[in-house]
Amino acid sequence: MLNGDDTLDTQAAVRRANLRRALQLVFSGPGAQTRAGIARATGLTAATASSLVAELIELRLVVEGEQAASTGGKRPTTLSIDGGHHLLVVVVIRPTDARIALIALDGTEVDTRRVVYTDTTRDRILDAAVADIAAEYPERPLVAGVQLPGTTDGRRVFESVQLGWTDVPLADRFEELLGVPVLLVNDVDAEAIAEAAIEDESSGYRLFIHIGTGIGAAVTLDGELAPGPRDRAGEIGHVQVQFGDEARECRCGRSGCLESVASLTAMLGDEFDDAMDAETIAALAGGADDRLLTDGARALARTVKLIAAVLDAAEVVIGGPARALGDRFLGLVQAEIDYTATGTVNVPVRYADADASIATGVAQVALSSALGVRWSPAQLRPAS
Repeated sequence: MLNGDDTLDTQAAVRRANLRRALQLVFSGPGAQTRAGIARATGLTAATASSLVAELIELRLVVEGEQAASTGGKRPTTLSIDGGHHLLVVVVIRPTDARIALIALDGTEVDTRRVVYTDTTRDRILDAAVADIAAEYPERPLVAGVQLPGTTDGRRVFESVQLGWTDVPLADRFEELLGVPVLLVNDVDAEAIAEAAIEDESSGYRLFIHIGTGIGAAVTLDGELAPGPRDRAGEIGHVQVQFGDEARECRCGRSGCLESVASLTAMLGDEFDDAMDAETIAALAGGADDRLLTDGARALARTVKLIAAVLDAAEVVIGGPARALGDRFLGLVQAEIDYTATGTVNVPVRYADADASIATGVAQVALSSALGVRWSPAQLRPAS
């Protein structure tokens, strides 16, 4: 809506840029920002700031609120985010289930639902669920963000071992059903973005590792995702880490992959499913074979130690369902990492913040894609 080709210095591009600046100021201070505040912060004239706000109100992005305290003249009217119309559609796809959330512009979840499926019914059930959203909320969706395991350029799923998909034009398919732009986001990238989004400040390189039925990684620098040029950064799950007799068969068809020893399926057994709640996973972990947990922690630690040394990472964060393994597993990983390789420093390892909801990261990406703005950490924490 507010994003477009701003490479040309045209009047329309300048207008869009100023609208984004004004809208971000409202997002950063909802209920406190005013037209005069926008003029001061941007250096624009009062008339221009008022014109921008009028357009944002017409677009149903901003609403007027109460009057602020007087500074000597007429009391200014405060501005807030319009959470009553536009919706972000978030679809989080996992191997056996999907969670769909409708999120208002103020960050609140308007509706959530879950669908379950098998490999043979997944496409049909997902399409039906997305079509239901379009029918139930006509003209309200603004943009959709779809989170999934696998490599993607934002439009196509190049490959997803977990879903059994290769070269799937998923964005086009969902756009036909919803009638709004659809953006695909790798699940680990989305988690890493969510982790950074709920923090007031994030500096340096951070290595984010997702562990579930699969394993993936993402790197952020000063809170921003650091993607690769071929959209395949962080695909570490099928890198060989075990050799010879130790190498276990992997579902990808090879042996010795990191996923074959350090995924939750490898450590907890085939009963594990990404859709399990934390209590169920913790119960599984309580009865897990110590040898399997130790082998998984060791393989993961060796991988992490090498990547962290390359990046000079400030910290390593473990996300996904693996958080339910608790201190037992985290201690095993930290113990394997805590040796000083010459020329390096030890890096702390922790679990991801439990306050980030499963939809936070992909919702933030969708919002930025459509409007070029972000929620503040303070807004996301209550929403999570």
